[in-house]
Amino acid sequence: MSFDTWLLLVLTCFGIAVVPGPNALLVLTHGALHGNRRALFTVAGGVMGFMAMISLCALGLAALIQASLSLFTLLKILGGLYLIWLGISLWRAAPMSMDLTVQARSSDAALFRQGLLSAVSNPKALLLFTAFIPPFLDPQRNVLVQTAVIALTYAAVEFCVECLVVNAAHRVRPWLARTGRRFNKVCGGFFMLFGVLLPVR
Repeated sequence: MSFDTWLLLVLTCFGIAVVPGPNALLVLTHGALHGNRRALFTVAGGVMGFMAMISLCALGLAALIQASLSLFTLLKILGGLYLIWLGISLWRAAPMSMDLTVQARSSDAALFRQGLLSAVSNPKALLLFTAFIPPFLDPQRNVLVQTAVIALTYAAVEFCVECLVVNAAHRVRPWLARTGRRFNKVCGGFFMLFGVLLPVR
């Protein structure tokens, strides 16, 4: 992969990363509820999930899923159910407290797991990466090395973008604290909407 191609890859990765989706909403929510440092576990989980998705695409599993309508439908339903579960949990959550010690009930491992599952439960990301990877591959060069470069580049860009989201969420945290349960219900409603729409698209 030439340097010019890599620069184009970086710009493309940035364009994909800034598009709002379930992971961005989850990171925004965790940044507001748990603060910058703890929300990094959510960011790390999401980045790991996206890297896994890119790896699956590189191994050709995306083509297998696209070829099997029933498997793809099942994956969409499971992903939708998980997002609905996240939405219901957030909808029912108590209003945010300014005391971060109250937020400690969610472990760092749980935040990481939610970020990871939110990334891998969206089959549209798998289809996106299926279309996203081939234009940047040079068949005359080592495909595995190029795939590693693509995965690491996307992971770095995604991590930077989500860190910006976390930082922004934490800065507006006092305002979010005043909104109380309404913030939880709005974000939870969006998660449930994502979950309902995901299997039917």
